[in-house]
Amino acid sequence: MKYILVTGGVISGIGKGIIASSVGTILKSCGLHVTAIKIDPYINIDAGTFSPYEHGEVFVLDDGGEVDLDLGNYERFLDIRLIRDNNITTGKIYQSVINKERKGDYLGKTVQVVPHITDAIQEWVMKQATISVDEDGVEPQVCVIELGGTVGDIESMPFIEAFRQFQFKVKRENFCNIHVSLIPQPNTTGEQKTKPTQNSVRELRGLGLSADLIVCRCTTPLETSVKEKISMFCHVEPTQVICVHDVSSIYRVPLLLEDQGVVRYLCERLNLPIEMRPRKMLTKWKEMADRSDRLLEHVSIALVGKYTKLADSYTSVIKALEHSALAINHKLEVKYIDSADLETTTLQDDPVKYHEAWQKLCSAHGVLVPGGFGARGTEGKMEAISWARKQNKPFLGVCLGMQLAVCEFARSVLGWEDANSTEFNPESKHPVVIDMPEHNPGQMGGTMRLGKRRTIFSSSTSVLRKLYGDVEYVDERHRHRFEVNPELKHHFEQKGLQFVGQDVEGERMEVIELEDHCYFVGVQYHPEFTSRPIKPSPPYFGLLLASAGKLQSYLAKGCRLSPRDTYSDHSGSSSPDMDMRELKFLSL
Repeated sequence: MKYILVTGGVISGIGKGIIASSVGTILKSCGLHVTAIKIDPYINIDAGTFSPYEHGEVFVLDDGGEVDLDLGNYERFLDIRLIRDNNITTGKIYQSVINKERKGDYLGKTVQVVPHITDAIQEWVMKQATISVDEDGVEPQVCVIELGGTVGDIESMPFIEAFRQFQFKVKRENFCNIHVSLIPQPNTTGEQKTKPTQNSVRELRGLGLSADLIVCRCTTPLETSVKEKISMFCHVEPTQVICVHDVSSIYRVPLLLEDQGVVRYLCERLNLPIEMRPRKMLTKWKEMADRSDRLLEHVSIALVGKYTKLADSYTSVIKALEHSALAINHKLEVKYIDSADLETTTLQDDPVKYHEAWQKLCSAHGVLVPGGFGARGTEGKMEAISWARKQNKPFLGVCLGMQLAVCEFARSVLGWEDANSTEFNPESKHPVVIDMPEHNPGQMGGTMRLGKRRTIFSSSTSVLRKLYGDVEYVDERHRHRFEVNPELKHHFEQKGLQFVGQDVEGERMEVIELEDHCYFVGVQYHPEFTSRPIKPSPPYFGLLLASAGKLQSYLAKGCRLSPRDTYSDHSGSSSPDMDMRELKFLSL
């Protein structure tokens, strides 16, 4: 097993996740099996109880693990399926050590950070690295480990020490360190500054780890003199200084690393069993990046949510929209709308903000209401849903978005004025959304309906079923505490709101579709978590097709795109005459 540790310096949020994913991608394109581990030094057991403003969205895995959004990047870039143990937190490590101590596993010893915590970290990494993440069940050959935060943070010290020991345990030829650092370029001088990187690498070396590759994040390509200066002061060859400047699309990052000889270096440094030959997978990435740069037609989607001040709150949602827009050759424009701005209270308090929000909504080609928690902004979301329903605008509601679509329909069409979710109004006479019997209100963490669950389609004419490739069921990831009240189902169906997908027992409402509407779909699950660049998520794909005015022709052609919208044959993807098999969603 080969281990590649990715650390970061100077600032957090520098792009370690994208660098780690890109390194994995270029190695996977060489035919290696790659897995990934993310280490978060916070004391939380998992990311489940965070506000999206803390660390961005909470990503959900097949086994119900609530994890950092970087694991979403790994899954999308590497097309793998991870589990909750691929995300290590300080809380998980300490919990496992304390549980062992309570059982008496340490035989009367004093339990300390070194060796007990550091040993636990190393054991976790070695055990998790061997677990298959590919569909073929083959054990991985390379494990990319990303250490969150920045070098020198007090909370990441035990992890740095663990890897200092680890490099000797697994031997030098099986371990290497990639250090990601910032090269600031002050506007006053326009000069690229290397001092922060020098200090960061010096601190890392002082803690016992030497950087094998220094990846420099900068706004413009690194000048040769700057590269040589970093090489001289940071104890590496100039070829070991890699420049990752700002690019038009993240699909270009693996290509940047490849062009600068990262594969060649890792191949020599880790004795990797690969041949240096042109690789189909990277050709596909290049083609995706080129396509994304030359798109001319635009499609705009209004994203009506409550965490719109931070784009990372909806990372997977945005990626799913981008994947779908790319598949139909349109450039995506996302209009972020804070749902509270659409409410009448904002009209009184700040009329300009109110009218700007409505102008954004009315000028968008489609409307998306993603998941969320809490009562703030829910009335605004229902206003947006009502507008999309009445104006025949393409609409997709995900999780809470689907529940609010049911509430809005109950109020406007069924005449139940106080219809609501018991999450927001426990006293409602018409509780159309209720909490689930298995939910434990005493504890917040890990008590929702989480992970991959099966949804059975009950209608053969469902639009979403056709988009999935006319399958009988789909397996998608869930994260919710509340559900549509199944006892009221017949009231909605009589008026045209059809529940076309249910869970295996037929008790949970999973998919809604409105009759006589261009595209009005709600799903209880989160389809964005399984969207991939070459295999867009069907609910999002349907929204983009409808927003671009292409949905009916797509369905009429038997869910096939025109040759213009497909990837070329030499890219290792599908060709026009294969009718873009990957976009037929036969296996998601």
